[in-house]
Amino acid sequence: MPAMPTMPVLTGVGLEGAVVIVTGGGSGIGAATARRLGTAGAPVVLVGRREEPLKEIAAEITSEGGQALCVPADLADPASPARIVDACLARYGRLDGLVNNAAVVRHMPLGEWDIACFDEHLAVNVRAPFFLVQAALPALRESPVRSVVNISSSSGTLRRVGQSVYGMTKAALDYLTQTLAGELAPLGVRVNGIAPGPIDTPIHATWADDLAEAYRWLGSQVPLGRIGAPEEVALWITLLLSPLASFMTGAVIPLDGGQVIDRE
Repeated sequence: MPAMPTMPVLTGVGLEGAVVIVTGGGSGIGAATARRLGTAGAPVVLVGRREEPLKEIAAEITSEGGQALCVPADLADPASPARIVDACLARYGRLDGLVNNAAVVRHMPLGEWDIACFDEHLAVNVRAPFFLVQAALPALRESPVRSVVNISSSSGTLRRVGQSVYGMTKAALDYLTQTLAGELAPLGVRVNGIAPGPIDTPIHATWADDLAEAYRWLGSQVPLGRIGAPEEVALWITLLLSPLASFMTGAVIPLDGGQVIDRE
């Protein structure tokens, strides 16, 4: 499988002092994004269900001279969006960017689904991003950065057996990205999305009994012949948050090694 190229260090991207909320910040894409934002000089608000991983990432960021705040939260709880934004404003007094990265994923045939699992997917993958943007909007309007990045998935466009509910929620998130981009553009708030293909994150362990075989199979589905790394997604998230992308809104970028051009 081809090796991943070394990721460049981004400097001078215009995020120094910009406060960014990152959901799912304790591992995978969220953790990689938080580290990169910390390096770029942005204080990061780390959100996740488990406090310990958040503290570990925050310690890494602060050890490098950055700033980080941990806000443990279950995004299935309708009260979480307002509480997260309130915690951010209480600490930093501002909010400049929001990364909706947290997600729930289960791979199951139709007959094994129950209402509770179905509703959890909708709550975390769709409802939480919607209401986080709503809660963040008053503060975002006051920011010179004013950017939202939603992390979708190639599963939103590819047809995969067992991924009906997860894929449906990601298709909904893509739609939400584009409609909110149009609604918020007059306010100067940009809303973009990234639709990653297979990425080396802990989420695959939630559905794969044989992780090595799962990675082999996932890589075989990608024209570039490998799965991606969280740092590759974090690079694009940082760019979309940055004023360097100030004329970009409503885009959903397929970051999937070519899956989008190879689908049947």
